[in-house]
Formats: sequence, structure tokens, C-alpha cells
Amino acid sequence: MSLLKVSGTKIVNEDGAEVILRGAGLGGWMNMENFISGYPGCEFQIRHALAEAIGAEKSEFFFDKFLEYFFMDADAKFFSALGLNCIRLPFNYHHFEDDMNPRVLKESGFKHLDRVIELCAAHNIYTILDLHTAPGGQNTGWHSDHGGHLANFWVHKDFQDRTIWLWEQLAEHYKSNKWVAGYNPLNEPTDSAHTRVVAFYHRIYTAIRAVDSEHIIFFDGNTWAQDFSHFGESHTKWDNTAYSIHDYSPFGFPASHEPYVGSEEQRFRMQRTYEKKREWMDERGLCVWNGEWGPVYARKQYDGEATERINETRFNVLKDQLEMYSKDRLSWSIWLYKDIGFQGMVYVSTSTPYMTLLRDFLAKKHRLAVDQWGADDSAVKHIYKPLIDHVLEEIPPQYREIYPHPVWRLPDRVAMISRNILVSEFLIKEWAGHFVGKDLEELDEIAASFKFEACEKREGLNRVLTDNAAAN
Repeated sequence: MSLLKVSGTKIVNEDGAEVILRGAGLGGWMNMENFISGYPGCEFQIRHALAEAIGAEKSEFFFDKFLEYFFMDADAKFFSALGLNCIRLPFNYHHFEDDMNPRVLKESGFKHLDRVIELCAAHNIYTILDLHTAPGGQNTGWHSDHGGHLANFWVHKDFQDRTIWLWEQLAEHYKSNKWVAGYNPLNEPTDSAHTRVVAFYHRIYTAIRAVDSEHIIFFDGNTWAQDFSHFGESHTKWDNTAYSIHDYSPFGFPASHEPYVGSEEQRFRMQRTYEKKREWMDERGLCVWNGEWGPVYARKQYDGEATERINETRFNVLKDQLEMYSKDRLSWSIWLYKDIGFQGMVYVSTSTPYMTLLRDFLAKKHRLAVDQWGADDSAVKHIYKPLIDHVLEEIPPQYREIYPHPVWRLPDRVAMISRNILVSEFLIKEWAGHFVGKDLEELDEIAASFKFEACEKREGLNRVLTDNAAAN
């Protein structure tokens, strides 16, 4: 065990030896996400709906068991056996503070976070604490758990003040824990002005450093951790700080405009996109961390005979990305460790009680493309095209980009508001209705579907990660 710190472009231990952090994000756990965990909409909506459907006591029991089973000792043991040494832990501020009772710390929030940090430490795995969901929503995504299409974090100072307060509590709690590699104060900000995010980082840096002067701080770039162009020389005021890019390649997703064949031209474009994201840091000799990246994968229940062919292509994207990262000795955290079958290193078996209970509903959700991440909209594209065409016809080109590029192209924004927010809202009670009539034993069995023993392993992905983790 050694406290980590930033030294120039590297992360090093207390002896000054370089440590390359290679691991995954524990998405869908303390910040639940619809495509990861199988529900529609946002976490606060399904928590409310389930409590309404089966009662608060049963609902709290189910979600607590879900959090317990999602990551246990068997998960940490498996992860470590792959040669990986770091897990990014995304969490939701709702675990630590209620909106109607702000700035009153819920000590219960530490229950599962402490438990998983300790499990990881027992298997020599560092953790990075990632505030994935901040009050008001620091971005427009479903994973900010605010249910809207505006990032109101940037226009209400109190949302920012509450986030400062929360990080003061977290830093106080974890400042002596050497297995915590550092703090990732804000996931994927989308500040349309580009200046407010830097001002907030100055504030949060000062607040954390007043409590904890030793842990690394990992700052995401603006616009989904892709853009540092407005950061100027702000880094001169931040010590022991690394900078996080998120490097998803379009080649790893269903909406890719061309099949990936690994051509020289395709690899050049992938390399150039990656280099552009880290350009600001490289020009200044700063430490870069790739906090999220990775393809999504086909599933037999939806993609049939094409599944293996699609996934082999996605593994090739994965390998070519890792080749770039290895040359730079880049620390990274792939997205993600566990889910219900779309992107995880391990995924819940279709034969489990949870997947059996929701089989038809999940198929419907997939057909309707209500999950934004990696959606296949082929079954509903014709429904939304007239709306997109209407907006394009009525709105002059110079007024169509209302959020910073490349956050949303106009068709993406129409899809987000109409499909991913509006239609999914009508599916929330339907999801909760599947749990009506279940007793505590049955709810426990459903939640236990997320145990490691009930999951299948994505062997191709894990083999590639292990091969890379073994590299010097």
C-alpha cells in the first residue's frame, strides 16, 4: 500500500516509482444507469416508482440488496486476478444528501462505498471516487439523474455550493485512506460557456485541499471530458492534479457510420481524435488519465447470428485503442465492469430471476430505443424523422447548435428529449409493476441476480485487458 501522487506526466508511489492505473468503472452501482441496470429513465424516477408500487420498506430492501450483491469479494478477487489494479467508483449525491434536506450528511451513504473500497484494498486494488451525479445536473445526460435536458448545475450557485460541501465531507472521511488513489470531483461537465467549469474547479480544488492536501485530484475536461481548450494556464494553481479524458471511439458503437476494418486511415483518425483530447495536457507536460472508454457489444437475443461477428470487430477496436494507450503508458478505466449484457466485463445471465422477470420489457425497451447509450433506433427511426425534418425546416442553420459541440447534434437532441426523456417516462411505472406482489425472499432472489456467481464473463474483453495489464 502506498499513497499515490502526480509527478509531472506520471502517477507515482511514495518511493517515486511509476504506477500505471489500469482498471474499470463500477457504473450502474451507486449511480444506477438505465442501460446498465435495465430500468427506463433516471434512478430517482425508478426509486420513486418502486416505492409507490410495493411500498417504501420493500423498495429500500431491494435496492440495498442490489447494492450489496452488485460488488462483493468474489468480484474484487476476479478483477484482481485479471491483473487490473484500479476501480473508478461512480456515485450519486443522493446517497449523501436529500434535496429537501440539503447540507445534512446521510452517514448511510458511506455504508456500501466504504465496503467496496475495503474489498478492493484487500485485493490490492486502488479506487478513484467519482461524483457522477451532482445537484442540478452538471451535464444533460440521464446519468446525471435529474431527468431533464438542461445542465442546471451551471446556472444555480447553490447546486455548486452543495457540491463543494459534499466534497468537504468526502475528503474528511477518506483523507487518511491510501487505497483511495484520488478524487474525481465532477463527471463529464457540459458548461456551455466553457468558463464556469474552470471557475468551479478552482473552488472545489481549494475546498478539497483545505481538508486533504495529499490525494490526487482528477479533473474531467469540459463537454463530456473531451475539451480543455478554455482551461488556459489554470493548471499552474493546481498541485497533484491529473486531467481526465473520455475516449470513446464511434467505431465501437452501433451508430458508427462505417464498419471498422482496422485500416491505416481508420487507425489514424482514432489516434488523431485521442491526441486532440489530450493536446492541452501534452503541451504543458501534465498527467493524463483516460477515465472512460470502450466499445459496446452485440447480444444474441437482439442481434442473432451477427453477434459474434460484431463483437470480434469491437474487440479489434478495443485492441487498437489499447495499443495507442500502451505507447503513452496511459492510465485508464474502461467503462464498465458489470451490467446486464451491453458493455460489461461480466454481465447478468439471461437465466437469472431479474432477467427472466424483465425479459419482454427489456426487449420492448430495446426496440423503442429509449436508452440513449449506444441505442439501435432502426425500429423507430421512421417515427422521429418527421419531427427532426420539421425542426431542420423551421430553424435556420446558425441557430441549431444550442449546446457546445460536440455535445448534441440536432437529431441527437430531438431523440434525447422525445425518446429518452418523454417516452421512457411513460415506461417507468411499467418497470416497477413487475415487482408487485413479490415478498422479501423473492426480492432478495431478484437482486441476487447481480451476484458475481450469477454472471457470465465476456472472455474476449477480459483476455485483451489481461494481456494489456501484464505489459510494462
